[in-house]
Amino acid sequence: MNVTVIGLGLIGGSIAISLRKRGFATHLVGVESSEAHAAQALKLGLVDEILPLAEAVTTADIVALAVPVNIAREMLPEILDNMKPDAAVVDVGSTKNGICTAIHNHPKRSQYVASHPMAGTEYSGPAAAVDRLFDGKKVIICEQELSAGFALKRVLAMYKTLKMDVLSYADAAAHDRHVAYVSHISHVSSFMLGLTVLEVEKSESHILDLAGTGFASTVRLAKSSPETWTPIFLQNADSVSHALEKYIENLQQFKSYIDTNNAEGLRKLMTEANEIKKIIK
Repeated sequence: MNVTVIGLGLIGGSIAISLRKRGFATHLVGVESSEAHAAQALKLGLVDEILPLAEAVTTADIVALAVPVNIAREMLPEILDNMKPDAAVVDVGSTKNGICTAIHNHPKRSQYVASHPMAGTEYSGPAAAVDRLFDGKKVIICEQELSAGFALKRVLAMYKTLKMDVLSYADAAAHDRHVAYVSHISHVSSFMLGLTVLEVEKSESHILDLAGTGFASTVRLAKSSPETWTPIFLQNADSVSHALEKYIENLQQFKSYIDTNNAEGLRKLMTEANEIKKIIK
């Protein structure tokens, strides 16, 4: 299987590593806009060669598009234009509605599979790529009824090789609404908590000396790449905004109980939040 990976950061690089180690890919081609990342990817052995987009796509049996969601949306039509008629392309972006809408009427739409592997770390770049990143994680496939059988079969075989559990969402917009709550708002919270503490640190220089494991785990996502997350937030703006409205409403309620010394109110809110233990073990 000739595999082309476009974008050789954490996700694209990790896909390349695992597909090679597990025998899915016989030849790996990379496409990378950063010369430094391209050189690093070759040095690390993530891919066999780096080629321009059109050349890399023309020879591929499967293309994994692992770039920021705004760039993926711009690149996908060109990728489809240059692909072999029996090749498949899959994107790995955290938003689906925008890209699905953008290529809905493309004559080669059926060669595209819309997916979102729910895996990652707070690190970025080729050096962050690791094997087993996707093992046991979930991947969401959207609008699978619009993908050709051969394309869907090939992409599902790729994700089986990556040892991922597949979920199906017919509606890309529903996917975006749901991930706004379970993924995107987590990153917003982490970014803003990190910013808040850093602002206090300017005047109270020892505050970070007190940071323990709870703070570290909560703020971990604040180390994520702004280049990746800015377009995610903007492409999913309506859903993220609605999620933030509810989140802010709950924060304001919590603050009001603090301000009024309402112990029973605080206990009630936290007890209700404890119900998450039934879902997340």
